[in-house]
Amino acid sequence: MNIFLSASIPLPERDPKYFDTADVIAIRDSVLALTTVILPKYHLVWGGHPSITALIAQVLRHSNREANHHVTLYQSKFFEKYFPLENESVAHIIVTPDLSDRDKSLYEMRMQMIKDNHFCAAIFIGGMEGVEVEYKMFTAIHPDAKVFPIASTGAAAKLIFDASPGKFDKRLQTELTYTSLYKELLY
Repeated sequence: MNIFLSASIPLPERDPKYFDTADVIAIRDSVLALTTVILPKYHLVWGGHPSITALIAQVLRHSNREANHHVTLYQSKFFEKYFPLENESVAHIIVTPDLSDRDKSLYEMRMQMIKDNHFCAAIFIGGMEGVEVEYKMFTAIHPDAKVFPIASTGAAAKLIFDASPGKFDKRLQTELTYTSLYKELLY
């Protein structure tokens, strides 16, 4: 069973609506907890934002070898010169084509990542505009999958949560014990 992760740590030079509400410690804790809780029961699929790949690689380095067979990292060849060293910790990486344009290359990577996999759930943590784009793409392609924008991490996840009052479990907004939260949501 695949779980899609869309996450990033907002950068201060980007749109303040993401950075101003982001809780970097909560983003970090949430990604670490998610990865620890779901591996190896689930298969984690994510796009290679360097800040998130580093966190997942940390969990993989401290897990048994089997855990690495339960992750798939997608990267666009457009960003090849920026691939982080942590990619070496991930056994299964899918590199999508460089279409000579940042936006087109990202769209192609996201489309392959979301469309080519069957998902039971998606988790949205922190993030910027890419997380919002992936939320729209994911919900259009996988309308029956469970969707969890972790609003307590702020940024794009909070914007997604706030845009649909009453749609999501209130714990996504208030719960900071992420290990317990993910066990309750996914088990």
